[in-house]
Amino acid sequence: MNEDADQETDGEVRSAVAPADAGERVDAWLAKLWPDLSRSRVQGLIGAGKLTVDGAPVTHAKDKPRAGATYALTLPPPEPAAPQPESLPLNIVYEDEHLIVVDKASGMAMHPAPGSMRGTLVNALLAHCADSLSGIGGVARPGIVHRIDKDTTGLVVVAKHDATHAGLAKLFAKHDLERVYYAVTRGAPKDRSARIENRLVRSNEDRRKYVVARNPETEAGKNAITDYWTVESYGQQSGASAGRAAAALIECRLHTGRTHQIRAHLTHLGCPLVGDPLYGKQRAFKAEGPHGDEAAAAVAAFPRQALHAAVLGFKHPITGAELRFESELPADMAALIEILRQL
Repeated sequence: MNEDADQETDGEVRSAVAPADAGERVDAWLAKLWPDLSRSRVQGLIGAGKLTVDGAPVTHAKDKPRAGATYALTLPPPEPAAPQPESLPLNIVYEDEHLIVVDKASGMAMHPAPGSMRGTLVNALLAHCADSLSGIGGVARPGIVHRIDKDTTGLVVVAKHDATHAGLAKLFAKHDLERVYYAVTRGAPKDRSARIENRLVRSNEDRRKYVVARNPETEAGKNAITDYWTVESYGQQSGASAGRAAAALIECRLHTGRTHQIRAHLTHLGCPLVGDPLYGKQRAFKAEGPHGDEAAAAVAAFPRQALHAAVLGFKHPITGAELRFESELPADMAALIEILRQL
């Protein structure tokens, strides 16, 4: 076995040539090859696009090593243990001595994580709030009670001290708050409105994704409940039976808060989010009519999953006041919808 496994340094690249008898999964093989890297660590690096085979990205940890092929694993440089304050723009919609509600922009992660230690909401809040953030979330996630994805826009609430954090956590645990999201989808659900209730599990094909459990009695997972309503539908899918919309604007109300819940549920219904790089690769967007090409170009160019956290309502955990906040659709989603309406 040929290998180059020097001690880890900043931005280190480790490489190894797969032997003919490497019959196990590539993540297991690499974890055995380099004992200082756990299998879960290798899987995370694969999910982040850090493993290549003969220069091409490896996307599935379950792939078998190809005999004679050269695998290169890039290890990111170590990050500081605690996030650093950064003076970043924040759209603050409400703030008191107990909590802060922010309308988060696209491209801003909620908290530091490997490969994304700077430019997060936590970094910005550390600068804005100084030392007044709850410590329950740990060093890397002060004040964070719930999360939305990096490229999802909209409303989030952050706790300034532990009592607020504990109170908000109880609301989320009991689902005793209002959360409304708007999504632009490729295609539309068969039923204009319904409740989706099932169990979500990690995909065996791609560990970054969540899918509906095929056998809830035997598969581990978490119960996920989403109510949805089709606000608008747009055009006609090319080559599909009459009445199959090319796209839709969907309102989703969350009753649970699972990772990727809306993205996974709408994909399960056959209408993934426009721009979703993880769940939205099933088919190309095609619409009939004179504006079909323009709409297809707009969908193809949309740079993120078209998802926006539009409403957040809850009872203040300290004062007891009923709070409800609304956020308008961001400019990129609004512009996309105007183009789709031409269909």
